[in-house]
Amino acid sequence: MQERGIPTITTQRTILRAPGIDDFPAYAAMLASPRARGMGGPYSMKEAWGLFCHDVAGWALFGHGALMIDHSVTGECIGQVGINHGPLFAEKELGWLIYEGYERHGYATEAAAALRDWAGEMLGLRDLVSYVDPQNQQSIAVAERLGAYLDRSAPRLDPEDLVYRHVVERL
Repeated sequence: MQERGIPTITTQRTILRAPGIDDFPAYAAMLASPRARGMGGPYSMKEAWGLFCHDVAGWALFGHGALMIDHSVTGECIGQVGINHGPLFAEKELGWLIYEGYERHGYATEAAAALRDWAGEMLGLRDLVSYVDPQNQQSIAVAERLGAYLDRSAPRLDPEDLVYRHVVERL
């Protein structure tokens, strides 16, 4: 099923689907928490709303954006994965966030791999980057599990960020 031209992608344990207004409270709570430090936060509700709208608008503007990650058994939303672009990003970025209590179960890796593969097949992208705070060991581990490599010469808006480059294989 697709909503507004946004794909639904199913993995072994997750369903990636279009964001909806009911997803905003959990998203805003995560971005208001200390866990958002690695993403430039914590953010106010107003700032979180702007980021949420950016994630949704990407679909209309670029043909890609954010998808919410639902647990396929419980149906509970456990995070978000997205391909980010626009003036906030030097290159198309594969990003992820997992809500508290769902970390370290492989959901970010599973969801990001599915969206990366979709981007290769449907958008013809050959590479993506992930901007990672050097203190965020969990996201570094996800990027490495996805097969990304540290690209020290890649452009970045935040000079502190590590940039992991994903080579996207076309299916």
